[in-house]
Amino acid sequence: MVLREAHFGDDYELIDTGDFEKLERFGPIIVARPETQALWPKALPETEWNKLAHAKFVKGKNQTQTQPDNANYSTANKEDTGQWIKLKPMADQWFIQWLMNDADQQNIRIKMRLGLTPYRHVGIFPEQCDNWHFMANSIAQLPKPPQVLNLFAYTGAASLVARQAGAEVVHVDAVKSTITWANANQTASGVDKIRWMLDDVLKFVKREVRRQHIYQGIILDPPPYGRGPDGEKWLLDKHLPELLHYCAQLLPPKNCFVIMNLYAVGYSALTANNLGCACFSQAQNPDVGELYIPDRAGRKLSFGVYWRFFAS
Repeated sequence: MVLREAHFGDDYELIDTGDFEKLERFGPIIVARPETQALWPKALPETEWNKLAHAKFVKGKNQTQTQPDNANYSTANKEDTGQWIKLKPMADQWFIQWLMNDADQQNIRIKMRLGLTPYRHVGIFPEQCDNWHFMANSIAQLPKPPQVLNLFAYTGAASLVARQAGAEVVHVDAVKSTITWANANQTASGVDKIRWMLDDVLKFVKREVRRQHIYQGIILDPPPYGRGPDGEKWLLDKHLPELLHYCAQLLPPKNCFVIMNLYAVGYSALTANNLGCACFSQAQNPDVGELYIPDRAGRKLSFGVYWRFFAS
């Protein structure tokens, strides 16, 4: 298992962690949010958190919403909901950007619109930038143009990176307002020709198998639970093995890649590796581990397990 530090760049910083919270800077805006992994005490005093933060998320309060309902795949339950308390003036929407720093991928730049949602998210998961690097470098090694499928695709950061890296991208999510948000990010990033699919992920993948469609890359960040656009029920423990079984049928024997991220479900890297290797015969030497970002005090906050491979 590998511990990988995610380096987002200038527009994101994990300032402090502790007491089940994290203090983060997204561009010019600083927010305090719940974080179940932060069991240790805070390095900074509470007064400093309140001084720095533009907004703080409080669980279990009446919802106040400055953006549409953007829970990934309708994943939120009562424990995830709450409200943002604004501690100083701030815009309802703002933008940050991410640049690909690899020498052979200098042309990749995405611009993401952020906002406060009633599910504590802001529209981007910065730790995923490590997977974006892997994806862009994988796409660069594939015959052009590769077909890439992004499942549970949220506000589209991975879709934008894949498209700028030269792939033809199908973006699948079950929440209409999230796809609208992703479309706005596409416009802000100057990207075009992403295929947007409002659909239940498992149903979509099964249809693609029946149609004998082939993809050279698959990205998936499945939630622990959720609902499809027509009320389809998703339970990670029940449906993930089935989904991966069908995903494997969408890939060729070689010249392909898969990136799977598992966050907030408590699965170990060993579990992810056993499941991934059981489903994908193409995965001969998978890369598996945890993504983390250090705060200013040097504490490494885990952002979940990743499992990925490139088959040449």
